[in-house]
Order: sequence, then C-alpha cells, then structure tokens
Amino acid sequence: MTGWPQGYGRRVLAEVDSTNAEAARIADGLAGPEWILALRQTAGRGRRGRDWVAPEGNFSATLVMRPNESPDQVALRSFVASLALYDALDAVSGRSDILALKWPNDVLLRGGKVAGILLESAGVAGGSGHLAIGIGVNLAAVPDIGALEPLALRPVSVAAELGVRVTPEAFLDLLAEAYARHEETFRTFGFPPIRELWLARAARLGEVITARTMRDEVSGTFSTVDAGGNLVLETSKGRMVIPAADVFF
Repeated sequence: MTGWPQGYGRRVLAEVDSTNAEAARIADGLAGPEWILALRQTAGRGRRGRDWVAPEGNFSATLVMRPNESPDQVALRSFVASLALYDALDAVSGRSDILALKWPNDVLLRGGKVAGILLESAGVAGGSGHLAIGIGVNLAAVPDIGALEPLALRPVSVAAELGVRVTPEAFLDLLAEAYARHEETFRTFGFPPIRELWLARAARLGEVITARTMRDEVSGTFSTVDAGGNLVLETSKGRMVIPAADVFF
C-alpha cells in the first residue's frame, strides 16, 4: 500500500450486501475515516433508490467518516470525491483529455459514464452521525444496458475503452491517495478551490443541457455551479438554481 494516506483505515471484503450499508453498521466504532472495498456486492444502491449493478472485477467501495460540519457543507464532499475519481482514472489512463465530470456526481470517459457517487448520511448535523461516500467504477465491464432509463448516458468501462486492466485493490490505493489530498484542501480552504477545480473539468459547461427534478424538467445553458454546489442554468425564463436533479445531454 505504497502511498496509502495516513489516518485512513482500509478493509477489503470478499462479499457484502452494500458497502454503504456496511458503513452504517461500523460507523459508531470507527476512530477515523475508513475505506470499505467489496469484491462483490449483492445489493448495491445508486441514486434515488436505483440498483447499482457491478459485474465481477468492477470497483465498489465506500468511504465512511464522521464529519462535524453543517449538512450543506458535508454534502459538498461529492465534489471532493468527483475530483479524486478524476485523478485516479487519470493515473490509470494517462488521458485527462478524455475524462470529464458530470453534475452532480458522475465521471465520464469518452462521453460515457464510467463512475458514479452516492452520498448517504445520518445525524451529521450534530457531529455524532456519519457520512458514507459510495463509489462505483466500471473497471472491467459495463452493467446490463437494458436497465438504463431513456436518455441516460451509455455506460463504459476502463478495460474496453482503454485496454487497461486494473484491480479494485490497486484502484483503491490510487483513489484513497487522491481523495486524502482533495479532502485536505477542502478542510483547509473550504469549497472555493474545490469548485474551481471541478468546473475546470466539467462536462458541457457553457452548453445546453436538461435537468430533470422530481417535479419538472428544464433545459438551459449550463452556466456554472454556485458556492452551494447547485447547478445554475440560464433559461428562457431567466437564471435557475437547481439543488438536485438528473442531468441529460
């Protein structure tokens, strides 16, 4: 584990229902942040209750920690995790030119979805709860595309797109180091430098995109991500600030 970040725990499980569920089970007993890697998940979860299917050889892990910031600040760690994923995939591929970050929490490789992030928290407002940052990466294969919703980006894998084979354990080492570096920036300087780095890697910035919330759908020019991590669109009805949505190109 050359380069493994100081202060972060590491456990590798042969099988578990969900790394985020495991994070909730062990959170109370942790002395510091800990990475949980599962070589096989039987009940992985994505955003909004969707199943997350991970073929053998793909990456399924969760970083669990006990933050003491306000919930809105805690949620900004999705951007920290996105940057860490970008750097880890850059280290694997050596091709930052074919990587991009899609708001709110996906990583793209040659325009296809190669990785996703799911944040789950409990009781973080009082500093006594936990945050679970679940991360899935298509290292070896893509899931069944029949399960995709209409207009969703095509899934891609590192192996198929780059001809590179990397084990989940090796990828965890890269990701953990990158995450610790960006987490230190976040803790020291707050969200502004994280936001700047994220925007420099953002997919479709300045282009027309569509955001679908639980209630409606709106299209507009992707203007920026604001200081709260919200998506900002310039639409025919003016500027719209969107805190949560699925984005389609």
